Order: sequence, then structure tokens, then C-alpha cells
Amino acid sequence: MIEPTTSWRMPEETCKHKRTWMAFGASEDLWGNKLDDVRACLAHLAREIARFEPVTMLVRPEEKGIAARLCGDGVELVEAALDDIWIRDSGPAFVFGPESQLGAVDLNFNGWGGKQACEKDRKVAKLVADRAGAVHLQAGFVGEGGGIEVDGDGTAIITESCILNKNRNPGMEKEQMEAELERTLGISKVIWLKGVKGKDITDAHIDFYARFVRPGTVVAGLENDPECFDHKVTRRNIEILRNSMDAKGRSLNVEVIESPNCLRKNYMSKDFAAGYINYHLVNGAVIVPEFGDLEADEKCRKTLLRLFPDREIVQLDIDPIAWGGGGIHCVTLGEPLPKEEGDPLLS
Repeated sequence: MIEPTTSWRMPEETCKHKRTWMAFGASEDLWGNKLDDVRACLAHLAREIARFEPVTMLVRPEEKGIAARLCGDGVELVEAALDDIWIRDSGPAFVFGPESQLGAVDLNFNGWGGKQACEKDRKVAKLVADRAGAVHLQAGFVGEGGGIEVDGDGTAIITESCILNKNRNPGMEKEQMEAELERTLGISKVIWLKGVKGKDITDAHIDFYARFVRPGTVVAGLENDPECFDHKVTRRNIEILRNSMDAKGRSLNVEVIESPNCLRKNYMSKDFAAGYINYHLVNGAVIVPEFGDLEADEKCRKTLLRLFPDREIVQLDIDPIAWGGGGIHCVTLGEPLPKEEGDPLLS
């Protein structure tokens, strides 16, 4: 394990991937009678991603046969001890060194502030680093991949409610966190959104609120249900973003995608995460959820097609995953190719 320095930089998610990592880690204790559904959903997602780039799925040894049957021959299976499916948070943040050396930053996952057992998932970051042949780096703070959004050009968007929460980094002020983010991920400017504590297990991860399309352009979610806590949160987010500049002094162009107004009833729960922003970028495609609201689903598709004209827009029903409080981005982790191996995809 190596301490990171400012020579490491977290790349933009639009860069080309070597593969996508996933975790076949659902358990009956957490998922109950939805276990079979979420396993099938994870496998379907993996098969769709595998049409565009390799997929490596972590799986418990005793469940390898189930995963193989559901995922098919196009998905690589790697045995691992797992607590759950959320590899975006348990896995590392990939970074590049000055000579395109691949690093994997362990963000010291602690179960979203001790809300869920994570002794096995705490070891996923090193396992992925080792399998990827990356230098295993250790962050000087507690965080999750879903809580940090970067443009690859020095700018990050992060919610205060998550990373500055006392359940992760007690006593750490913004200035200290910004210094750590620069040292660890090469971030020179943080755009802070307030977020909201305690409404979901993540304390408001940024990957449900705002994502960089490219440096200078952000797509943000808008919740129109006045009864939802996100009604005020998303409006405040958009206002802050529209009045922000990035690390290079550019004002942000903010594109908005509205949340669905109606959902399928089969998986409704208080934790259901109906977020279009929680998509996953793969080589040549955007893998995005659809929620059965034909008008909102189509508006989302058209917006993403305009923002990513060189990519196919693949919309999937991921209701079993959303029932558990997450989305497509939460259960995927892209491993980037160095620039000399794969120039960034222009979008």
C-alpha cells in the first residue's frame, strides 16, 4: 500500500474503459424475497454492458454456479468475499500517474457511515487493484466512489452531507478535505453542494444529482414531486451549479433531466431510487435506467442522445436494484485505459 501524492489524477468517466467491474453480492439477509430478482437484474445489466466492453463480476465461491448460469459465457467471474452489490462505493477510485501508471485509491469504505456491515466489502478495493495490476493507494479520508464526480480536468462536485459527515470524517473541515482530494485524486477545485443527511443510506451521493458530460458541462437531476425531499434539494443544486465555475474558470452549462412522474408498482418502497442521472458510461454507449414513465423515459433518452451523440443509449428496467436504494452507476465501476491505449471518447 502506497500513500498517494499530487502526481495522481482521477480521469473523467467518458474515457475509454478496459472493463467494467461488478459484484454479484446480494444476500437473503439484505434482499429478502427480492434476492432472485436482483440477481437476475445484475446479470442482465452485465450482459448488456458486455456487448460494449469486458465485464468482470466478483462472486462468492458458493454462488459461482448461479452467476455463471445467469450471466452466460460473456462475463468473467472472479471469486471474492462480498457483503453486497455496491461496487462503486466499495471498490477503488482509479487514477493515473504521470506516465499513465494505473493507480487504485482505496477510499476506506465504512458502510456509508456505519449503516451496514462491510467487513468483506472493505477488502474489495485492494482485490480490484491487485486484479487490475494497479498500484494500491490509500486515501487519507473516508468516502465512496458514488460520492465523488470529476471532470478529469481538476474539478469535482461533491455533497457536504456525505463526505463532510461526522459518520465518515469527524472534525474534518472543507479546507482539509480539499487538500486531501488534491493529494489523492488530483482535484484542484471542489464545487460543494449541500446535499441532505439521513434521507438515504448514502447521505446524498452526487451520482444521483449531478454528473459531468465533459469539462464545463453538467447534467443535473430535477425532482418535481413537492412531497419529496429532493424537490428542494435538486433546485438548490441546480442554482449552485449554474453559479459555479470549474477549475479552469469556466462557467458551467447545466443540462436538466427531470425525474419520472410515475413508477411501476411491483417494486415500490420508501428507498426506491428513481434517478436517471445514475447511468453508467461504457465504450460506445450510455447504460441508463427506464422507469415505465413513457414521457419521462423518452425525454431522458433524447437528452442523453444529444449530450452523447457518439454513443448508443441503452435503457434498462432495473427496478429490483432501485428497490434496494441504488442504480446502475452504483453497481458498476469502470476501469479506465491509459491515454496511449485508448484516447478519451469525445461526447
